[in-house]
Amino acid sequence: MGERNSTPTTEFILLGFSDHPLLQGLICGMVLLMYLISMLGNFVFLLLMCADRHLHKPMYLFLSNLSILDVCCTSATFPKMLVNFLTQSKSISFKECMTQLFFFQSFTGSELFLLTSMAYDRYVAICNPFYYSLIMKKSICILLASGSWIITFLGELPLIIMISRLSYCASNKINHFFCDPFALIKLSCSDTDKLSILIFIEGTFVIFIPFLLTLISYIFIISTILRIRCADGRHKTFSTCSSHLTSVTLFYGTIMCIYMRPTSSMYSPAQDKLFSLLFTGLIPMLNPIIYSLRNQEIKNSIGRIRDKTRLLVNW
Repeated sequence: MGERNSTPTTEFILLGFSDHPLLQGLICGMVLLMYLISMLGNFVFLLLMCADRHLHKPMYLFLSNLSILDVCCTSATFPKMLVNFLTQSKSISFKECMTQLFFFQSFTGSELFLLTSMAYDRYVAICNPFYYSLIMKKSICILLASGSWIITFLGELPLIIMISRLSYCASNKINHFFCDPFALIKLSCSDTDKLSILIFIEGTFVIFIPFLLTLISYIFIISTILRIRCADGRHKTFSTCSSHLTSVTLFYGTIMCIYMRPTSSMYSPAQDKLFSLLFTGLIPMLNPIIYSLRNQEIKNSIGRIRDKTRLLVNW
């Protein structure tokens, strides 16, 4: 009955981090800095991949997609937060909220599957190097990369549709800086049992299965590396996947802190906002740095581009 008598929600209020103007300004300044560094780093990374033919390899196709996803994931949340701060408004329309939720969830899920594809690429390169060019053909790489996008974009639709049909009769204030699914469910006065089952199924498919496949890949990779007798060979082989392993650890570490905590502490606004900020801002900012600093091919590529630019300027 409560659902029938409730007025349809037309907008939500994003409470953000704090009502204190000084603290809010400090956080927004930090968010803006992270956003600009993330955009610059990922766009330079993409430009480098396109400009240097030496980087036209399977691994760098996946890295290009990772950079695009990082740009998209950050852009799904941070611009609205910054606009709300500048305009002194905390409102977001219902449609805008559902759109933000759909794209954020889809980009995040796509990144999980893409990291799994990258782990498989490293597995083939290290465990089956003689068959690498045969297994990781261009068509297979494009299929894995595009599949990462398609699977999650289609898979997120049922969840977003169900969340959009919930009744929000208690309050329209979201205790977050973006439209987080758990924060929205917390506001609903509808029966969310079916939605909880769907979230569990989706969490298993989008988080647990990619994590399990990535873990299996690295079990084989590490066992292969340990069998290398030469210490220098072990170090050189491990360095080829250390950047990806660092990125995977950061990504899954923050996701598990947000979405895979015990039920008794499933929703903690302060912790969720902190981990979400690290997840949506810090990791996309760090990824280009991690892959640039720990990848000799990218360092060499930067050197080649720099030398060509210097010659062009001198000419």
